[in-house]
Amino acid sequence: MDRDGAVMIVTIDRPPSNFADLALIEAIGRAFAQADADPAVRTILLRAEGRVFCAGADLVSDNPVRDGVVEGARNPFYVAAANLFGVRKPVIAAVQGAAVGAGLGLALVADFRVASTSAKFAANFVQLGFHPGFGISAVLERVVGKQRALLMNLTGRRIRAEEAAAWGLADKVVAPEALDAEAMALAQEIAAAAPLAVQATRATTRGDLMALVEAATDRELSEQAVLQQTEDFAEGVRAVNERRPGRFVGR
Repeated sequence: MDRDGAVMIVTIDRPPSNFADLALIEAIGRAFAQADADPAVRTILLRAEGRVFCAGADLVSDNPVRDGVVEGARNPFYVAAANLFGVRKPVIAAVQGAAVGAGLGLALVADFRVASTSAKFAANFVQLGFHPGFGISAVLERVVGKQRALLMNLTGRRIRAEEAAAWGLADKVVAPEALDAEAMALAQEIAAAAPLAVQATRATTRGDLMALVEAATDRELSEQAVLQQTEDFAEGVRAVNERRPGRFVGR
């Protein structure tokens, strides 16, 4: 974490892919809680080091929706994910490179997404033989609309920065070298407004978003638990690792 005036800067720095796991999501959650508790912080800038914003969860060696999960209990990874949507201070995400899977979920936590021209957004779950997670099945359509969310979720298609801007998934697209400065400028513009009014307006607009994500992740996890036992999931993970299309058989 770092500070620039009233802006708290939260940086993902797990090269080369910035994979999301429980430790990362909980660390972001602690930073958000610290920002909420500090009246001197008015906005949060979520950014990442490297060429990738977040390539999602590592479903091979450290699968956070399977490993260490207690049967009958809520998944700790998704509990931590839902908590991010409960942050009270406005969040701006600076997105470069891939925001895929759980990385897309992290980008959707933010109120605004400033994207570099290299940004690509994807809900690639079906390409893994998997079900969307991180609340994406509920939150994405609030940003891009039901049809476009369905298109992303059923194809796994990567949406490049300019198309993302046309869809409302990115609020501004800038050259890579300008990304941090542009995202910071938006964070500072919001921070310059009356903070209590900003937080009240934001709370009204977001409504019951955290509760929506909690319910969505419970449903997502139940579907994921079934699909992780299938041949198609095993093939999807192999295919992604081998950088080839999956050969799915419906089993």
